[in-house]
Amino acid sequence: MQLRSESRVARTIAWSIGVGLALTILAGVRTTDTRAESAARLCDSSSASRIPQPTARHLAAAGLARLPIAPKRKRVDLVARPFSNSTSITNPLFPISKLRSAILNGRVSGKVFRVETTLLPDTRIVEWRKGQCVRTLVSQYVAYLDGRIEEVAPDFYAQADDGSVWYFGEDVCNYADGVVRDTSGTWLAGKEGPAAMIMPAAPRVGDVHRPENIPGLVFEEGRKGDCQDRGRTARTGKWRSGRPGAPRRRDVLGQGLRARIRRVLHGPRRRCRGACLRRAHRRALGIRATRAREALVARECHFCRGRGRAWQVASANLTTMRAGWDAYRARGVPPRLVVPTSAGLAALSKAMAARDSQRARNAALDVVQAALDLELAYRPPAQIDLARFDLWLRQILVDAATRDRSAVSGDLATLEWIRDRIAHTLASVAVTRIDTHLEKLRDEVVDGDLAAAARTAAALRKALPPE
Repeated sequence: MQLRSESRVARTIAWSIGVGLALTILAGVRTTDTRAESAARLCDSSSASRIPQPTARHLAAAGLARLPIAPKRKRVDLVARPFSNSTSITNPLFPISKLRSAILNGRVSGKVFRVETTLLPDTRIVEWRKGQCVRTLVSQYVAYLDGRIEEVAPDFYAQADDGSVWYFGEDVCNYADGVVRDTSGTWLAGKEGPAAMIMPAAPRVGDVHRPENIPGLVFEEGRKGDCQDRGRTARTGKWRSGRPGAPRRRDVLGQGLRARIRRVLHGPRRRCRGACLRRAHRRALGIRATRAREALVARECHFCRGRGRAWQVASANLTTMRAGWDAYRARGVPPRLVVPTSAGLAALSKAMAARDSQRARNAALDVVQAALDLELAYRPPAQIDLARFDLWLRQILVDAATRDRSAVSGDLATLEWIRDRIAHTLASVAVTRIDTHLEKLRDEVVDGDLAAAARTAAALRKALPPE
């Protein structure tokens, strides 16, 4: 439960506090759901609405009777303004419509924790009150724990006309041993409970709002404060700190997400915007987009192939990779990207010293992943996701060789979610080819035929369009 709680915290507050947020890429949004358009015309989105609130009896039934909640006079989320342009989310503390791709690196319960969030091209119409609908953006959240898929949730967001951002639900899949364990935490506004304000339009110290407001399922109340302020939050009857009554430090007020991202990327704020800022990225790091990975990773995994001469070649490659990383890091790297890259190279070095092919293969893929994160500052997110797709196909080859069915199943699940990020950028024939191979992979994993799964993964790698 502790891990589940911390994982969910990462998704709901990462945007506002910027902890571990490394990179963002700006892009537009494409709407594709014509049937939803027809449904939307039957609903009203132009009137302000009072948000239904759980009563004291609801809180007691959820085991939250003793939870100290703010008085209503402190709340700023009791009324939702009209949603006349709901998918244009411009709130500087929660700019989801411009947050095309982002990563979050850290640790949870002592284990490596990683999050990828991606703005999908689809939108979703939600009838959040009877006769009232809103079109929401869909942001895909994927969390990995110790390098394996842990949780996936498409989240639904919309902005009201006053600039506040509202949360309309999530479709949660919690994974264990490579398969969906449960869908705990799934909710939809208008079905399980009310919509919830995830970010006020112009928060002030002392303001209170509930990013989730369904006691017994998902519940959180936050108070805006400065960096030294303390607040309490709870979900599903569990305190986020892991023990009842314990305070959790929160910094949810400041210069805004964009400023935080800029500091992570470049240090102190500069008077530089748009194309100037993109050029500054390149000048600051002094390396072309594709060179980031080339400086870190050899194209072929020589140390995975056997003994003798192969390890000598691998040792020379590792020396080159270390030198490339040292030079690249000296030019300026976002702090949250330093640890994964350095840790991957260290693990690779240890595996090679031990002549452990299996560990070396996994470490090499970790380094590739870290290098792709570095490239995200320069290359379109769809290209990075296509490279990640290839990376997880390679991971299937590694895991199938050790007959780890759970790992292969998790690798395939990851591929299926990444597929949703890239399908709209590929030719329809390429998508058909990918889907056919994924279906075949799914059948082979279910049947436990990992050798066949490895062959299919290798065939799909060859069939992928170039990055």
